[in-house]
Amino acid sequence: MDVFWFIPTHGDSRYLGTAEGARAVSHDYMKQVAVAADTLGYDGVLLPTGRSCEDAWVAASSLIDATRRLKFLVALRPGLMPPTLAARMAATFDRLSNGRLLINVVTGGDPSEQESDGIFGSHAERYEISDEFLKIWRSVLTKTHTGGTTDFEGKHLRVKGAKALYPPVQNPHPPLYFGGSSDDGIALAAEQVDVYLTWGEPPAAVAEKIARVRERAAKAGRTVRFGIRLQVIVRETNEAAWRAADELISRLDDETIAKAQANFARMDSEGQRRMSALHGGKRDKLEVSPNLWAGVGLVRGGAGTALVGDGPTVAARMQEYADLGIDTFIMSGYPHLEEAYRFAELVFPLLPRAQRKDLPGHNLTGPFGEIVGNTEIPNAAPVRVSAS
Repeated sequence: MDVFWFIPTHGDSRYLGTAEGARAVSHDYMKQVAVAADTLGYDGVLLPTGRSCEDAWVAASSLIDATRRLKFLVALRPGLMPPTLAARMAATFDRLSNGRLLINVVTGGDPSEQESDGIFGSHAERYEISDEFLKIWRSVLTKTHTGGTTDFEGKHLRVKGAKALYPPVQNPHPPLYFGGSSDDGIALAAEQVDVYLTWGEPPAAVAEKIARVRERAAKAGRTVRFGIRLQVIVRETNEAAWRAADELISRLDDETIAKAQANFARMDSEGQRRMSALHGGKRDKLEVSPNLWAGVGLVRGGAGTALVGDGPTVAARMQEYADLGIDTFIMSGYPHLEEAYRFAELVFPLLPRAQRKDLPGHNLTGPFGEIVGNTEIPNAAPVRVSAS
């Protein structure tokens, strides 16, 4: 498994839907989370996009020197900039980070936000723009390695003699990640991207989407990898984890939930519609699948479900998704700094991951923990087997 964490560029909190226990976005805090993820052995971090977030490219660029091996999954919004500029930005980031850039393609699902950015196309037109954008972007970066230029004339985009002079470290270009649940999204994923991402729906629904993407990709003569975006609430015991889930929404009032759900309802994102349908804006049936809790989605758009449980339980649920074909898990939890540590300590030892050697700041041979009585090395904790 590849396991990623999340940089909370839209803020962080101990309680959802309230300023109580909240943390402002600051560079120091983003750096704390990034350094923790790098040191703990996460494979990468996702930086989101949208007007509710600090800019993903600026934030990620500022964290390159603070980290050593961490990869950055940075959101790219087709339509907000020319594909040639986006290609040059990607090449520069990849070069400065020595090949640590991954691209998260986001077509956008909020018409009002799109219009505020000057994008007035329909849902179908946005996917047409994304398709043309990626064809140009991929061609320009691929040809940096040979010195060629790109000519393209589509329905929405046109370039002539497009080129970038500095090639990315990754050949032919940084990998493309993308999530979209509509037919248009499935088509784009099958034909253009490297990793298809789904939000954390119940396993049966995820299996159905994976099958659709695989079938469509096969018709195009391609194979696609799969990833999932999930929240997590992990504690020493299942009981403690469920108490933490209840605590996370304990300050959340019904009026705030209603406002959030009204905002989500006006979006034309099929993925958001599916997320909202899991709970219907109600608190009474939030466990939508064993240990899959939809409470986060009462007020948070996008990734609104969390795996809740002790380490073995969370690892077992992750393995269920892995058995469907998921190999990349993009996790997050509240607050993000503390939950990054909890997840790494309680779940990492139970996952089928290649051990990362020579992690920054670690002597992997020990000792670990505080020395006992000034002379004794603490005993190693037993690794528990996965729960059913």
